[in-house]
Amino acid sequence: MTDQEKVKKLYTKKVEKLLKLNKAYFEKDSPIATDSEFDELKKELLTLVKENPFLKKIKNLDSLVGHKSSTKFEKIKHARPMLSLGNAFDREDMIDFQKKIKIFLNITSEVELSSEPKIDGISASLRYEKGNLTYGLSRGDGLFGENITENLVTINEIPKKLVNAPEVIEVRGEVYIAKKDFEKLKDKFANPRNAAGGSLRQKDSKETRKIPLRFFAYGIGEVSSQIFKNQTDLLKKLENWKFPINSHCKTIKSIDEIEKNHEELESLRSSLDYDLDGIVYKVNNLHFQERLGSTSNSPRWAIAYKFSSVKASSKIKDIAIQVGRTGAITPVAKIDPVTVGGVVISNATLHNEDEINRKDIRVGDVVTIQRAGDVIPQVVSVDKSKRNENSKKFIFPNKCLCGFLTKKEVSLTTKKTDAVRRCTRGYECNFTAREKLKHIVSKDAFDIEGLGKKVIDNFWELKFIRTPADIFRLNYGQIEKLEGWGKLSIQNLQKAIKDSKGIVLDRFIYSIGIRHIGQENAKILGAFFKTNKKFSKLFNSKKRKDILKNLHDLDGIGDTQVKSIEDFFSNEKNSNIIQSLIAVLNIGDFKKISKKGKFSNKNIMFTGGFEKMSRSEAKALAEENGAKILGSVSKKLDYLVIGNSKPTKKKIEKAKKLKIDLMTEEKWYDLLNR
Repeated sequence: MTDQEKVKKLYTKKVEKLLKLNKAYFEKDSPIATDSEFDELKKELLTLVKENPFLKKIKNLDSLVGHKSSTKFEKIKHARPMLSLGNAFDREDMIDFQKKIKIFLNITSEVELSSEPKIDGISASLRYEKGNLTYGLSRGDGLFGENITENLVTINEIPKKLVNAPEVIEVRGEVYIAKKDFEKLKDKFANPRNAAGGSLRQKDSKETRKIPLRFFAYGIGEVSSQIFKNQTDLLKKLENWKFPINSHCKTIKSIDEIEKNHEELESLRSSLDYDLDGIVYKVNNLHFQERLGSTSNSPRWAIAYKFSSVKASSKIKDIAIQVGRTGAITPVAKIDPVTVGGVVISNATLHNEDEINRKDIRVGDVVTIQRAGDVIPQVVSVDKSKRNENSKKFIFPNKCLCGFLTKKEVSLTTKKTDAVRRCTRGYECNFTAREKLKHIVSKDAFDIEGLGKKVIDNFWELKFIRTPADIFRLNYGQIEKLEGWGKLSIQNLQKAIKDSKGIVLDRFIYSIGIRHIGQENAKILGAFFKTNKKFSKLFNSKKRKDILKNLHDLDGIGDTQVKSIEDFFSNEKNSNIIQSLIAVLNIGDFKKISKKGKFSNKNIMFTGGFEKMSRSEAKALAEENGAKILGSVSKKLDYLVIGNSKPTKKKIEKAKKLKIDLMTEEKWYDLLNR
């Protein structure tokens, strides 16, 4: 037995022991070791990993610190969703962010932004009623959070009572641990964020109280009366209520000010007593925030401008090919393990064939690695001065791992050739099929806790799961025989799978992984089909032709999406697999929030530019007032709203022939202001 094998055996044995202790303490509330013995074991494991980085591939210790259980805390729906933020990585991204805001609001002047340091901690929402703290939630999945009130009230910086506050107000902020305080805990946790998260998930709040948690407030959720002038005023009010507010918050306008502020705060990063990973920029005007609204994932009025990534050098040992859920062929550099930003990296993305050719990346090259946005490792550049004279240019394979020829598609919109090669076999390709399964169980799809990527890989290799329907026919007796699967973990998995059987139509459409159909498109399609019965007509080739024609009428569904839907359902294996999945589910009807207003149950289309608002805002306002927005002129249309700037004559002429009501821009404003 080699030295490495001995270390691996010792590590595996200690990990098994820690899992056993974790289970006894967190699941059964019956510790079988003292705290000091428990801490000593974790310390030994951390030392082993530090001295032997290859061990992290076997079992990442981060997942063994603390314990995540879906049954530990009551789940409560957020009154207003806690959406995640979009990211900016450079000056161009921020210019684009500002540009989109001005286009949506139909203004030309610079929009004032509130600049707030982005703390690398755990988000929490605190609900106050009549000035009293009623409960506190974790972010959770953004829609539902866990009730962690008892742990949050242990944080001295969180006020238990507010004076002269609205009757109902939700204060949102970040829970974190100061760097100097973490020094006393670093033997127990991997990093400060991990320590904060683990502490908030303690069953016993007395244990949480021992951890020096801190809090920064940054915004609000639901509020019964709007008493704030802007985001800056909101932060001042929060400070008056005794909430800690970051001292580096300020207002900014121009891109030059944004860049200067970014550079200054990044230079201070190492000297601050808390971890930062960027700056959040928010539109300061709260009325503008309301107008801008949000997509299904993130607000349009805020963005996180990330700090530059930490870089390191390593050597490429090999270039491997991976297949994604849409058939995308992605090259990955297998590198000598290197620590980047505190994380051991052994793989880095090379993006696509064009990127490899542009940078002339080869096996054996010494390259610079960075974690994009401190998350995704990527190859930045090649040090060609260190290249072996016998190195050979990397020839990108033209076949998928399944042996099928790949192709680069031409965009129907831009007419440009895609940079990415794809396998177009769908579920017929085992490599694509496995990745589709990972998408189906993910948070935004079926959200099956306990059935993550590694479990899918394991179950695939054991042939427990090969199609989505297999998830709902798992043999739990077989799983129980596997290492690491106890009765409680199997019960939790069984419950999560059973609960996921009831899924609403739009979420189901997104889950099955049709290329070009994201969450927003899935909602549009859900509103169109309304029921699974109507959606299932896509499996019939004759009915599908008529449906595809009608899809062109939908605003937000273009030629690209229609062609993708056609390709997906024309594939016999795709159809058979999805029909088998439908057979084991209970798919609920699309539940559109019924918005009654001036245009209730009316189909509206817009053409031309508007003077006082963008067309995007006009569409959003129409939907807020109960309208359905169409993308083309047809008999279904009730109104064609014509902007004063360059409307499309063909659309107007067609609408006249179909005797559709034409609405001028002036009449549109008049209706809105009644």
